[in-house]
Amino acid sequence: MSLPTVAIVGRPNVGKSTLVNRILGRREAIVEERPGVTRDRKEVTAEWMGREFTLIDTGGWMTASEGDALDAKVSKQSEQAIAEADVVIVTADASVGVTADDELVANLVRRVDAPVLLVGNKVDSEAQQHIVWDLLSLGLGDPYPISALHGIGVADLLDEIITQLPEVDEEELDDEEEDRVFSVSIVGRPNVGKSTLFNHLIGEDRAVVHDRPGTTRDAIDTVVETPNGPVRFVDTAGMRRKARVDEETEYYSLVRALRAVDASDVALLVIDSTVGVTAQDQRLAERVDVAGCPTVVLLNKWELLNADERRDMDRMVERKLHFLGESPIIKISAINGKSVHKLWPALQGAITDYSTRIPTRKVNQLIRSAQASQPAPEGGRVLYATQGATDPPTFTLFTNKELPRTYLRYLERRLREEFDLGQTPIKLRVRRRSD
Repeated sequence: MSLPTVAIVGRPNVGKSTLVNRILGRREAIVEERPGVTRDRKEVTAEWMGREFTLIDTGGWMTASEGDALDAKVSKQSEQAIAEADVVIVTADASVGVTADDELVANLVRRVDAPVLLVGNKVDSEAQQHIVWDLLSLGLGDPYPISALHGIGVADLLDEIITQLPEVDEEELDDEEEDRVFSVSIVGRPNVGKSTLFNHLIGEDRAVVHDRPGTTRDAIDTVVETPNGPVRFVDTAGMRRKARVDEETEYYSLVRALRAVDASDVALLVIDSTVGVTAQDQRLAERVDVAGCPTVVLLNKWELLNADERRDMDRMVERKLHFLGESPIIKISAINGKSVHKLWPALQGAITDYSTRIPTRKVNQLIRSAQASQPAPEGGRVLYATQGATDPPTFTLFTNKELPRTYLRYLERRLREEFDLGQTPIKLRVRRRSD
């Protein structure tokens, strides 16, 4: 059971992403005053009058003759969103009137069985509402005059959307929400093969893949069922050096990518083996390490290296990414899927470590042994310890006084080594005993 879906489609630059942000009440989709900013299909959860639904923001649909290969892939994403949606919102620019591309989009949506609502956007005042009637020629029913930028008419549109949504079993949805989904973010510099890997892992062409750097502008995610339960894979925009992030669109892409890393349980750091470990790769690895989630390093395009280049790459990784400790390093080819299967055991280990539950007796035995080997300074002592939570393993230490951070890091290291927790984050909560 999943939420019903509402797809917002239309030709480029008619205000689809602005409408998404207006419905959500926050700046989720990246908006800029030029066509082509939205490229991937992005899904977010929206709510109106107590009804939740999945809102799908798509790139602008174009004919194959109008655009290049990238535009064709973006259009294919829109077509797939239309085919899967429970309700389709066709957005047109009422201030421009009907264009040839609007007519082609209308012809496309007539083939689907789902309800179709026509929206005339950029109607910024009541005096302009008459301009939407030109859109009647599209044959999609009466258009809804709105201004996504100013919020005019959007409430009426939402009222109609929820009347068209199929009924869902709320109890089944509540049960689904209680199941926590393990999250894996795919990060790296632009054009290293993140989206190609993402599509291979989820088993469908979800993210737009093209050899032009910066194709992915937002964080795109999909939940995949695995033998170890559901896993959410998040494809992020390529992270550039801040000095080179000179466009507003790229700035928000960077913010979303970093937010995805912070919310992830594991990060897959993709590196282009043909280029080597760059200074930007190092900075990204440091940023992921600071976020506290385990890292799996993926050396992509490995098949393009000869024997000498492979040895040089191994030495470079060891020298420049030494601070990642025992993080797994997997050599893959995302474009043909070679060795990608080796990623699953690494993720399985990370998932297992992340949900590890250790009996209180064993935790206290380890803490006593650690304190006997190296007592805390100034008479500090852990009197009792227990694991209070998983995802990640979280330990509560009851102490007689405040313990130095260096000693807490020592205890964390001993816990990690004793219970074979790998690179999973460990949280220590210290509670001082009342006198």
